[in-house]
Amino acid sequence: MLLVWLYGVMVVGAVSRSVVQISTEFEHAPLAYSLSAVAGVVYGFITYSLVRGGEFARKAARVCCAVELAGVLVVGTWTLVEPSAFPDKTVWSDYGIGYLFIPVILPITAMYWLRTSARQKDAA
Repeated sequence: MLLVWLYGVMVVGAVSRSVVQISTEFEHAPLAYSLSAVAGVVYGFITYSLVRGGEFARKAARVCCAVELAGVLVVGTWTLVEPSAFPDKTVWSDYGIGYLFIPVILPITAMYWLRTSARQKDAA
């Protein structure tokens, strides 16, 4: 339940931020704002998959969490190596520092939970 709540908060944060930025100042940092929108969509799909449940939804959530983690690591590293590429921050900038590193911690936690809960279900 905590994972669903945290992902829900991240959906609201990422989507609302990107909608405002895209609608008011897209030309300033189109890549950063577009990546924040993509992050919001990924968070939304993961939230939906966690709520929906079922084996297919679990697998889809695991894949999306892996994509999310890869995105955080790539964008986080990119923002540190080439900060001029991002004139404004994204949700995943500096590994999610603007969001208390939740973007890097959350997919790891979710993948762990999805794996252990699947094992418990198989054992039962």
